[in-house]
Amino acid sequence: MESPRKIENYREFYQFYLTEHHQPLTRLFHFVGILLVLAVIVYVIQSGKERFLWYCPIFGYGFAWFSHAVFEKNRPATFRYPLWSLISDFRLFFELLIGKQKFSTKEL
Repeated sequence: MESPRKIENYREFYQFYLTEHHQPLTRLFHFVGILLVLAVIVYVIQSGKERFLWYCPIFGYGFAWFSHAVFEKNRPATFRYPLWSLISDFRLFFELLIGKQKFSTKEL
């Protein structure tokens, strides 16, 4: 089985990332996961209870990987491009938040 070509730059990767996140529920689950990660970080900063930081990977990766298994039926890009995937998760979150990206990718 031929392995996919290696992506060489982040710009190219993000376009690939968006194609791997085209289902509305996948985008919603990623959004909720990152929102929970940010909520935990704010809580830890305010409370000083660092022991709650272990929730971050559970929320961030748990919601994302679940959505890839159930809705996208693909393998998360995290396994091949961990840093770019993490950056892209936050980028997609903020682009959804400001309306640059949509939860539904279907053309009207």
